[in-house]
Amino acid sequence: MKYFYDLHIHSCLSPCGDMDMTPNNIANMAKLLGLDLIALTDHNTSLNCKATIEVGNEIGLTVIPGMELTTSEDIHAVCLFPTLERALDWNEYVDNNRIKIKNRSEIYGRQVIMNSKDEEIGEIEELLLPATNISIMMAYKKVKEFGGICYPAHIDRDSLSILSVLGEIDENCGFKTAELADKNKEIELKENHPALNNLNIVTNSDAHYLENMKEAQNYLDLPNISPETIIEYLDNKH
Repeated sequence: MKYFYDLHIHSCLSPCGDMDMTPNNIANMAKLLGLDLIALTDHNTSLNCKATIEVGNEIGLTVIPGMELTTSEDIHAVCLFPTLERALDWNEYVDNNRIKIKNRSEIYGRQVIMNSKDEEIGEIEELLLPATNISIMMAYKKVKEFGGICYPAHIDRDSLSILSVLGEIDENCGFKTAELADKNKEIELKENHPALNNLNIVTNSDAHYLENMKEAQNYLDLPNISPETIIEYLDNKH
Protein backbone atom coordinates (compact mmCIF):
# COMPACT_ATOMS: atom_id res chain seq x y z
CA MET A 1 0.00 0.00 0.00
CA LYS A 2 1.21 3.50 -0.81
CA TYR A 3 1.88 5.79 2.14
CA PHE A 4 2.80 9.43 1.52
CA TYR A 5 5.65 10.70 3.65
CA ASP A 6 7.89 13.55 4.70
CA LEU A 7 10.70 12.23 6.88
CA HIS A 8 12.59 15.46 7.57
CA ILE A 9 10.69 18.22 9.37
CA HIS A 10 11.85 20.73 11.99
CA SER A 11 9.92 22.22 14.89
CA CYS A 12 10.36 25.43 16.88
CA LEU A 13 13.02 23.57 18.87
CA SER A 14 15.43 23.88 15.95
CA PRO A 15 17.21 27.24 16.16
CA CYS A 16 16.29 28.01 12.55
CA GLY A 17 12.75 26.66 12.92
CA ASP A 18 9.87 29.12 12.89
CA MET A 19 7.92 29.54 16.11
CA ASP A 20 4.78 28.51 14.19
CA MET A 21 6.30 25.02 13.83
CA THR A 22 4.52 23.70 16.90
CA PRO A 23 3.52 20.05 17.41
CA ASN A 24 -0.12 20.76 16.56
CA ASN A 25 0.62 22.96 13.57
CA ILE A 26 3.07 20.47 12.09
CA ALA A 27 0.84 17.43 12.53
CA ASN A 28 -2.35 19.11 11.33
CA MET A 29 -0.62 20.71 8.35
CA ALA A 30 0.71 17.28 7.40
CA LYS A 31 -2.84 15.90 7.47
CA LEU A 32 -4.10 18.81 5.37
CA LEU A 33 -1.38 18.13 2.83
CA GLY A 34 -2.44 14.49 2.56
CA LEU A 35 0.58 12.94 4.28
CA ASP A 36 0.28 9.60 6.07
CA LEU A 37 3.54 9.75 7.99
CA ILE A 38 6.14 12.29 8.98
CA ALA A 39 9.33 12.34 11.01
CA LEU A 40 10.27 15.13 13.39
CA THR A 41 13.99 15.75 12.98
CA ASP A 42 15.22 18.78 14.88
CA HIS A 43 18.88 19.70 14.89
CA ASN A 44 20.78 17.51 17.38
CA THR A 45 17.74 16.98 19.60
CA SER A 46 14.59 14.83 19.82
CA LEU A 47 12.86 16.61 22.69
CA ASN A 48 9.80 17.78 20.73
CA CYS A 49 9.08 14.30 19.38
CA LYS A 50 6.94 13.23 22.35
CA ALA A 51 4.42 16.05 21.91
CA THR A 52 4.26 15.65 18.14
CA ILE A 53 3.70 11.89 18.42
CA GLU A 54 0.88 12.51 20.88
CA VAL A 55 -0.82 14.94 18.49
CA GLY A 56 -0.30 12.51 15.63
CA ASN A 57 -1.97 9.72 17.61
CA GLU A 58 -4.99 11.95 18.16
CA ILE A 59 -5.49 12.80 14.48
CA GLY A 60 -4.41 9.55 12.84
CA LEU A 61 -0.96 10.58 11.62
CA THR A 62 2.10 8.38 12.07
CA VAL A 63 4.97 10.42 13.55
CA ILE A 64 8.43 8.85 13.65
CA PRO A 65 10.76 10.22 16.33
CA GLY A 66 14.02 11.41 14.86
CA MET A 67 16.83 13.95 14.70
CA GLU A 68 18.97 15.73 12.15
CA LEU A 69 22.48 14.99 13.36
CA THR A 70 25.40 17.29 12.61
CA THR A 71 28.48 15.10 12.31
CA SER A 72 32.02 16.09 13.25
CA GLU A 73 32.61 17.01 9.59
CA ASP A 74 29.57 19.36 9.56
CA ILE A 75 27.57 16.90 7.49
CA HIS A 76 23.85 16.58 8.18
CA ALA A 77 22.32 13.13 8.58
CA VAL A 78 18.72 12.11 9.34
CA CYS A 79 18.29 9.66 12.22
CA LEU A 80 14.98 7.81 12.72
CA PHE A 81 13.92 5.50 15.56
CA PRO A 82 11.20 2.90 16.07
CA THR A 83 10.14 4.22 19.48
CA LEU A 84 10.27 7.45 21.44
CA GLU A 85 12.33 5.72 24.12
CA ARG A 86 15.06 4.82 21.63
CA ALA A 87 15.04 8.34 20.25
CA LEU A 88 15.41 9.84 23.71
CA ASP A 89 18.27 7.49 24.52
CA TRP A 90 19.98 8.69 21.34
CA ASN A 91 19.16 12.28 22.29
CA GLU A 92 21.03 11.81 25.57
CA TYR A 93 24.01 10.30 23.78
CA VAL A 94 24.19 13.19 21.31
CA ASP A 95 23.75 15.74 24.10
CA ASN A 96 26.85 14.30 25.76
CA ASN A 97 28.79 14.41 22.50
CA ARG A 98 28.11 17.82 21.02
CA ILE A 99 29.82 21.19 21.20
CA LYS A 100 27.98 23.45 23.63
CA ILE A 101 27.99 27.20 23.23
CA LYS A 102 25.26 29.52 24.43
CA ASN A 103 22.51 30.23 21.94
CA ARG A 104 22.09 33.82 20.84
CA SER A 105 18.34 33.82 20.30
CA GLU A 106 18.39 37.27 18.71
CA ILE A 107 20.45 35.75 15.89
CA TYR A 108 19.46 32.08 15.69
CA GLY A 109 16.01 32.15 17.28
CA ARG A 110 14.71 30.49 20.41
CA GLN A 111 14.86 26.71 20.92
CA VAL A 112 11.52 25.89 22.53
CA ILE A 113 10.31 22.56 23.93
CA MET A 114 6.50 22.16 23.84
CA ASN A 115 3.84 19.78 25.06
CA SER A 116 1.00 18.40 22.96
CA LYS A 117 -1.10 21.50 23.70
CA ASP A 118 1.57 23.73 22.15
CA GLU A 119 2.46 25.10 25.55
CA GLU A 120 6.09 25.99 26.23
CA ILE A 121 7.58 23.67 28.82
CA GLY A 122 11.26 24.42 28.38
CA GLU A 123 14.01 25.95 26.29
CA ILE A 124 17.47 24.68 25.36
CA GLU A 125 20.05 27.32 26.18
CA GLU A 126 23.01 25.88 24.23
CA LEU A 127 22.93 26.37 20.47
CA LEU A 128 21.88 23.14 18.72
CA LEU A 129 23.56 23.83 15.36
CA PRO A 130 27.26 23.08 16.06
CA ALA A 131 28.87 19.78 15.18
CA THR A 132 28.97 16.73 17.40
CA ASN A 133 32.02 14.51 17.77
CA ILE A 134 30.23 11.71 15.87
CA SER A 135 31.84 11.19 12.47
CA ILE A 136 29.94 10.44 9.27
CA MET A 137 31.85 7.16 9.07
CA MET A 138 30.41 6.09 12.42
CA ALA A 139 26.93 7.67 12.26
CA TYR A 140 25.08 4.74 10.68
CA LYS A 141 26.73 2.16 12.95
CA LYS A 142 26.17 4.21 16.10
CA VAL A 143 22.50 4.94 15.35
CA LYS A 144 22.03 1.25 14.59
CA GLU A 145 23.20 0.48 18.14
CA PHE A 146 20.22 2.51 19.36
CA GLY A 147 17.82 0.58 17.12
CA GLY A 148 17.49 3.28 14.49
CA ILE A 149 18.39 4.09 10.90
CA CYS A 150 20.61 6.91 9.66
CA TYR A 151 21.05 8.36 6.18
CA PRO A 152 22.81 11.41 4.73
CA ALA A 153 20.54 14.43 4.36
CA HIS A 154 19.97 16.64 1.28
CA ILE A 155 22.97 15.19 -0.55
CA ASP A 156 22.25 17.44 -3.57
CA ARG A 157 22.92 20.68 -1.67
CA ASP A 158 26.12 22.70 -1.87
CA SER A 159 26.70 22.80 1.87
CA LEU A 160 26.22 20.60 4.94
CA SER A 161 25.85 17.51 2.74
CA ILE A 162 28.03 14.44 2.38
CA LEU A 163 28.72 15.13 -1.31
CA SER A 164 29.62 18.79 -0.78
CA VAL A 165 32.03 17.92 2.04
CA LEU A 166 33.50 14.57 0.99
CA GLY A 167 32.68 14.38 -2.71
CA GLU A 168 31.40 10.80 -2.54
CA ILE A 169 29.52 8.40 -0.27
CA ASP A 170 31.97 5.83 1.03
CA GLU A 171 30.33 2.40 1.11
CA ASN A 172 32.10 1.81 4.42
CA CYS A 173 29.71 4.33 5.99
CA GLY A 174 27.07 1.60 5.76
CA PHE A 175 24.21 3.74 4.51
CA LYS A 176 21.29 2.02 2.81
CA THR A 177 19.35 5.22 2.00
CA ALA A 178 20.15 8.79 0.95
CA GLU A 179 17.99 11.90 0.87
CA LEU A 180 17.47 14.38 -1.93
CA ALA A 181 16.04 17.86 -1.54
CA ASP A 182 15.17 17.97 -5.25
CA LYS A 183 14.01 14.70 -6.82
CA ASN A 184 14.69 16.09 -10.29
CA LYS A 185 18.42 15.80 -9.61
CA GLU A 186 18.33 12.04 -9.03
CA ILE A 187 19.28 10.88 -12.53
CA GLU A 188 22.19 13.32 -12.85
CA LEU A 189 23.49 12.52 -9.40
CA LYS A 190 23.41 8.78 -10.05
CA GLU A 191 25.36 9.30 -13.27
CA ASN A 192 28.03 11.30 -11.44
CA HIS A 193 28.02 9.22 -8.24
CA PRO A 194 27.48 5.53 -9.08
CA ALA A 195 27.38 4.58 -5.39
CA LEU A 196 23.89 6.10 -5.26
CA ASN A 197 22.59 3.29 -7.48
CA ASN A 198 23.05 0.97 -4.50
CA LEU A 199 20.98 3.14 -2.16
CA ASN A 200 17.29 3.85 -1.62
CA ILE A 201 16.47 7.47 -2.44
CA VAL A 202 13.94 9.48 -0.45
CA THR A 203 12.88 13.09 -0.99
CA ASN A 204 11.89 15.21 2.00
CA SER A 205 11.04 18.85 2.60
CA ASP A 206 13.49 19.71 5.43
CA ALA A 207 10.74 22.17 6.37
CA HIS A 208 11.57 24.88 8.91
CA TYR A 209 8.39 26.86 8.17
CA LEU A 210 4.82 25.66 7.66
CA GLU A 211 4.85 26.99 4.09
CA ASN A 212 7.88 24.78 3.35
CA MET A 213 5.90 21.61 4.01
CA LYS A 214 4.95 19.93 0.71
CA GLU A 215 1.79 18.27 -0.53
CA ALA A 216 1.68 14.50 -0.70
CA GLN A 217 3.78 13.41 -3.69
CA ASN A 218 6.42 11.01 -2.40
CA TYR A 219 5.37 7.61 -1.12
CA LEU A 220 6.67 4.31 0.23
CA ASP A 221 5.01 1.03 -0.75
CA LEU A 222 4.68 -0.76 2.60
CA PRO A 223 2.55 -3.51 4.17
CA ASN A 224 1.77 -1.22 7.12
CA ILE A 225 2.71 2.18 8.49
CA SER A 226 4.42 1.31 11.76
CA PRO A 227 7.74 3.05 12.52
CA GLU A 228 9.39 -0.37 12.78
CA THR A 229 8.27 -1.28 9.24
CA ILE A 230 9.44 2.04 7.83
CA ILE A 231 12.86 1.77 9.43
CA GLU A 232 13.27 -1.81 8.26
CA TYR A 233 12.32 -0.75 4.74
CA LEU A 234 14.88 2.08 4.68
CA ASP A 235 17.56 -0.23 6.04
CA ASN A 236 17.31 -2.57 3.04
CA LYS A 237 17.94 -1.78 -0.62
CA HIS A 238 14.84 -1.92 -2.87
